[in-house]
Amino acid sequence: MSWKTTEMLMDTIKHYSHFPATGVSLRQMVQFGERPSTGTLFRASQFLSEELPIRLAHRVQELSDLPDGLNEMPSIKRVKDWYAQSFEEITTLPRPQLSSDVKERLMKPAKINGKPSKILAEATQNPSVMRGQYSSNGNGKKESKSAAARRYFATVEDSTDWPPELHDYNQRFAQTLNHIKRRHDGVVTTVAQGILEYKRKRQRMQIDNNIQSFLDRFYMSRIGIRMLIGQHIALTDQSHDKDPNYVGIICTKTNVRDLAEEAIENARFVCEDHYGLFDAPKIQLVCPPNLHFMYVPGHLSHMLFETLKNSLRAVVETHGQDKQDFPVTKVVVAEGKEDITIKISDEGGGIPRSSIPLVWTYMYTTVDSTPSLDPDFDKSDFKAPMAGFGYGLPISRLYARYFGGDLKLISMEGYGTDVYLHLNRLSSSSEPLQ
Repeated sequence: MSWKTTEMLMDTIKHYSHFPATGVSLRQMVQFGERPSTGTLFRASQFLSEELPIRLAHRVQELSDLPDGLNEMPSIKRVKDWYAQSFEEITTLPRPQLSSDVKERLMKPAKINGKPSKILAEATQNPSVMRGQYSSNGNGKKESKSAAARRYFATVEDSTDWPPELHDYNQRFAQTLNHIKRRHDGVVTTVAQGILEYKRKRQRMQIDNNIQSFLDRFYMSRIGIRMLIGQHIALTDQSHDKDPNYVGIICTKTNVRDLAEEAIENARFVCEDHYGLFDAPKIQLVCPPNLHFMYVPGHLSHMLFETLKNSLRAVVETHGQDKQDFPVTKVVVAEGKEDITIKISDEGGGIPRSSIPLVWTYMYTTVDSTPSLDPDFDKSDFKAPMAGFGYGLPISRLYARYFGGDLKLISMEGYGTDVYLHLNRLSSSSEPLQ
């Protein structure tokens, strides 16, 4: 039996959409997740059971209000139903009945070495993002929530005698999140399919600024929702098997050189496969061997792979597939106090200055015909083949900005392009939601 929305559910979603989302920084997630006891996980579950419905409600509202008939496209309606169904699953999950004694213990902050733990480092604003640029509270209202952000990262006394209902609820909550995460795997490709349907129906080549801004907000919010869900699922599992360098899906010692080498290998492999080359253009890496910082390795791998793939494609198509020796693409990693910056310099002919703004628009592609999207095609991160969907750079820039960094592009038409990937080293930047 297929799931259907009800009027009552849509009214509840409308109510939740009036509340603003609460941003959490990478450092706050890590400081909180270092001690995932049953009580601490329960507190996090309580925060997420309030925070995720608010974020999901914003998306349902925004998908409903899309202009110019875009909200009527079948793929957009399907995505809206996924978000509404996930909202319903979280809000209807029964909470355990707890005694007043257990409730009191849950509200007490943990003590570290006999002293009460301090509130975590305050989050800071990303200099690359204007306040409200990715605001997911689309209605512009500012109803406040009582210190909600602090509730997420409040650790609880670490004791083993929590009642079994707490542990059972944590497991049930994590299973619900896992189910939701799998349901939303195909969101990026399905929304892209909806935009294609819209472009074909309206017979338009490019999308306008309103839709571009919507997609930026929508995908930024999706990164945030998946980050919170993925982190919580990993922390729940981690109580059994702990890697000292990982707190959930965050690696406290992400090795930049290792990830860059892996991305180079993957990008060259895809390039050889796509163009039928014996040897893809070479990539030279200049990077300190022991450069570590706190980050989500999956995000960094995705950004490096996408930008390197673009560079290799430009080099091969500018110089021709039959060329014996392609110019070398250079990757230089610099370590600053605030940022780690990765520069990718290619000799792929560059981009005309008039086309630079188009590089950041979704569904803009230099490939002649955009391929049709298979809904099962690499759902998780939208790693397109060599090219064709025009999502690589805009989504990579959102990943960079999500944790306080940025992605910039400087081109010399007739020569090549430099891409600068800035990563916030301090890990103190809040999610760009306010």
